Order: sequence, then C-alpha cells, then structure tokens
Amino acid sequence: MATSYEIRPIGHVVSPLADRAAAPRQGNEGAPEAWLVFDPEMAVGVADLTVGADIFVLTWLHLADREVLAVHPQDDLSIPLTGVFSTRSPDRPNPVGLHRVRVVATDGLRVLVKELEAIDGTPIVDVKPVLDPSR
Repeated sequence: MATSYEIRPIGHVVSPLADRAAAPRQGNEGAPEAWLVFDPEMAVGVADLTVGADIFVLTWLHLADREVLAVHPQDDLSIPLTGVFSTRSPDRPNPVGLHRVRVVATDGLRVLVKELEAIDGTPIVDVKPVLDPSR
C-alpha cells in the first residue's frame, strides 16, 4: 500500500543546540530552553498556549536517516540491535519527533519551552496539549 501524505511545517525550533551529535537524547537529559517559532498563519492556533502548560511538540527530524530500521539504543554497542519502533531513535522511516515540554513564556508567534532536545532549525509539524497533568 503505497499512499503518501503531505505534512506541512507550521514553524521551526530556535535552539542553542546546533549539532545533532551533541544534543541530549531526551529532554530530561539536560536539554535547554528553546523557542518554538510559528508561521504567521498559525497565530490563531498559538493564541491559547499558556505559561505552565505541558504540551507535546511533534517535529520532523529533518536530518534523520530514513533507511534505518534497527539501532543499538543510545548508540551503545553492548545493547543488541533493536527495531526502531521499539526505540526513540531519530533515525527511522518517518522521522516524527515527539517532545513533552512545558511552556515557560509566550511572545506572539514565539513560545519558549524548557527541556527541548530538538536542534536549531527543526521543523515543527504539530502541537498538542498533554491531557494527563502528571509529569
């Protein structure tokens, strides 16, 4: 079944993380604050994001290797090869990133979040609220 779907970025990440290899693997592993910068046509969608809210940010991991199907988790060769669908590897057939972050500040089309491990320039494809308030 070879159906394709179009995903249009709605913004991008502005982060001090510029190098994929140096970025933390997960947000809670020392990831910095970063700005989500939304395209102007997203203004109505961004308007109700509030400081303190936990959100899921879905990104397109544009530097991923889309041919990878198995990895050594955390690049640890002592861990057996594991199918990417059982890992958080950025390298995968459809490299959608899932990031749980907390809104720290808002400024129009810019939303500052903490603990985002996405690198600078990463396209944002969607944002959703966290319905379970437990962190």
